[in-house]
Amino acid sequence: MKNDIIIPKVTGVYVAVVNEYNSIYKTQDWNAYIINDQDVDLDMVLIVTSGYSKQKTTSVFRKKLDKLPAKSYAKIELMQEALFALTNKFQVTFFEGNTMFEKTYTFRENTINEKALQPIPLMSVKGVLVK
Repeated sequence: MKNDIIIPKVTGVYVAVVNEYNSIYKTQDWNAYIINDQDVDLDMVLIVTSGYSKQKTTSVFRKKLDKLPAKSYAKIELMQEALFALTNKFQVTFFEGNTMFEKTYTFRENTINEKALQPIPLMSVKGVLVK
């Protein structure tokens, strides 16, 4: 029975944390994004996020996107800098056609910082990317 279960590998879908200017509040904010760098749309995207360390655990945050078009991205959440001292986990599940995909993206503690910024695919900004 286990041999009948096929778990496809996720490619072309990333999670990035980006430091960007908020023109409404005139602040620099850290925002998490999901990026679809594939040529196909993703349907029913479910994202479950949480942060943890040996001493602390955050509450669980859930977000659903009905569709994430090909070569696009969507904001997941605003992240407070205090969360960067924790390991932050993004569990992403989505459908591509009739096939379900699942992947966990993990930002280890203290890896989200300005020294780790790099160009982010499809976005004209720099951030911290997990593939």
